[in-house]
Amino acid sequence: MVSTQREREGKYDVGLHFMLPDLGGLVPTGGRIETGAVTLSSVYYDTAERDLLRQHLTLRCRTGDRDAGWQLKVPADKARTELFLPPGDGETVPDELAVLVRGIGLGKPLHQVAALSTVRRTERLLDGDGQLLVEVADDLVHATVGGDVAVVGEWREVEVELGEESGAAKVLTRVGKRLAKAGARPSPHESKLVRALAATDHPSAAADTSGTAERALTEYLDAQVQAIVAGDMWLRRGLDPIHSTRVGIRRFRSTLRVFNKLFGAEARTKLDAELSWYAGVLGEVRDRQVQRKRFAEKVAALPSELVMGPVAARIEGDLLAEQHRHLEHAMAVLDSDRYRALIATLAQWRTGPQFSAPADSRFVRKATRKAGRKANKRLTTAVAGTDDAALHRARKAAKRARYAAELARPVLGKKKAKKKAAKYKKIQTVLGEHQDSVVAAETLRTLGARAGTTPGENGFAFGLLYGLERQAAQQARADVARLTS
Repeated sequence: MVSTQREREGKYDVGLHFMLPDLGGLVPTGGRIETGAVTLSSVYYDTAERDLLRQHLTLRCRTGDRDAGWQLKVPADKARTELFLPPGDGETVPDELAVLVRGIGLGKPLHQVAALSTVRRTERLLDGDGQLLVEVADDLVHATVGGDVAVVGEWREVEVELGEESGAAKVLTRVGKRLAKAGARPSPHESKLVRALAATDHPSAAADTSGTAERALTEYLDAQVQAIVAGDMWLRRGLDPIHSTRVGIRRFRSTLRVFNKLFGAEARTKLDAELSWYAGVLGEVRDRQVQRKRFAEKVAALPSELVMGPVAARIEGDLLAEQHRHLEHAMAVLDSDRYRALIATLAQWRTGPQFSAPADSRFVRKATRKAGRKANKRLTTAVAGTDDAALHRARKAAKRARYAAELARPVLGKKKAKKKAAKYKKIQTVLGEHQDSVVAAETLRTLGARAGTTPGENGFAFGLLYGLERQAAQQARADVARLTS
């Protein structure tokens, strides 16, 4: 069975003759430092084209310490999630992990790409209760990378991994400062594998020479691809990443639209269409999840004498069956050629968006202001009318204005960007309630008609719930009108 843990660490490049500074002064009263030494052997696996690495995933089998076995590392916000399995024969990637990376690996076979031997000396900083605050690992690494000609490399680095105890983050920061004072430099390599492959088909990391605006765009898009990539694997594990995956897709599509002049029209339009398709596949599942929870609460709130027949059972049974059907379809989509083509395209964009025009701060400010004006205009028009679809379009415009402000934070400044994003998030939330009510009402109309023709059931409670949803939609319309006045 796959087990998981979260990992947060800092990596530092040091010279072969680097002297690790004394860390004794960082241990709290009653704490201590435990030292140790171990030799680790790690074999890394990927596709021939390095498809996993392009999405910042690493898959390896390690021997030599308490973490011996198969490890799949998946980046997350400011940390990584590590998935573990026992070593087995140490040569064949376990099916449990192979299945998880099948989409990101584009269905290609996995094989050994590098072997690393690491002489590790550790200092574990413990608090007064013996709980780990941070572990400092001083690593001397010997790497062999396969290919037409084997390439051998050697270097030294220091890793500082955060423990689970409260206060550990402060110690992590203080250790980092002490290492920097001793001459250590933050590593430009996200992993040992990246550094090992830098001598072959991966160029050495260079200093970031892009401007603030271009860097903001690139990092924002990269974060959304990471949400989609993680969602792929968590869905294959039987977890529920659908909401976070769809948010990542929405933010990516919003960027393509708000900053459309920066990207080639053909590539942008095609990617937007494919992301819309995949979001729609996941949306069918998400809609049922949201409605099941919503209706369960609404039915429970009704006076019992008004709930005639098996109303809750009808709603839950029908929607759960639909959810399972759509989830089955979504799982099949994950192994489709169309989906793999989308993942391959996202990997290319992640390496670095191909800007067709200068991505400077002036343009980012201008595009962000334009997104806000468009949202305001759509909202004013929608509130003045009675069309539900117009309010839905206004909601989507408000989302784009919010996401643009989030992206532009390094350009606009923290305070201004936060204020803009908060404004449109509030509008988006109210309009979201309106849209949820509109969709819920239509679902209830369908379910009520079905119940009304089934022996032992009737549509009374469904009609009552329908009326309440329409009332909620009208209230949301009034609420958003007040926001614009």
